[in-house]
Amino acid sequence: MPEISAKFPREWLEFEDPNNSKQLIRCDITWLTSSWNCIYGSGCKGIEADKPNAGCCSDGAYYSSSDDEKRVKKAAARLTPDIWQFHSSAKGRSKLSISEVGLDGERKTRRVEDSCIFLNRKGFEGGMGCALHLLSLREGSEFYETKPDACWQLPILRTFEERLIGDEQVSVTVIGEYERMAWGEGGADFDWYCTSNTEAHSAENPVYLTHAKELIQLIGVDCYRILSAHCDKRMKLRSTAKKKLLPLIPVHPATLAAKG
Repeated sequence: MPEISAKFPREWLEFEDPNNSKQLIRCDITWLTSSWNCIYGSGCKGIEADKPNAGCCSDGAYYSSSDDEKRVKKAAARLTPDIWQFHSSAKGRSKLSISEVGLDGERKTRRVEDSCIFLNRKGFEGGMGCALHLLSLREGSEFYETKPDACWQLPILRTFEERLIGDEQVSVTVIGEYERMAWGEGGADFDWYCTSNTEAHSAENPVYLTHAKELIQLIGVDCYRILSAHCDKRMKLRSTAKKKLLPLIPVHPATLAAKG
């Protein structure tokens, strides 16, 4: 099987936010130095076997907040029919209709024809894939300016923890791999998934570089500098280490298998 279990030993880097002494940043270095990249349109099989061209967009994207929904709606208003297949479905009413309430009662992007309203299907002249993604490319903007938080952050998972150190409460921002179990109960039922799949570990550069802009949005510029400096050293060590020492330097198993 090209997909391996994500439950393997990982290397973590933890450091204090230089701008906040009560904030720690904890990062999965094994994931961030992996060679994962999105292969949508070039090998992605989709999370549902009967919708291989839907990628991970088979369901609508859940909003992280009301601000997230407002930002996406503002971006959707700039979409035009030539790059959005379901433009008329969203704008055929008095108001722009892009959202609905999911089964768990939370707000999300609407499903149209059994997938996200922003997903252009294969064969659409304007291009297959996310219309909001295409909008960013057209405008020269960043994906985090147009796409829902859940979409632009993937495959990076940001979570928050609280830790008691002595009598002091410290907040911890955790940056890791958005592996299939992070999706909840439904993740186990995916027919295919990419983050720990050798087929998707084909990038020339590691995740911490290819997703630098997203990481800066998630942890800030100063924290990213600390993270990237450590990752640079880890990558250099990995490339220069003698073969017998490599088992002591954690490498994501999917990257290792893909390179081997």
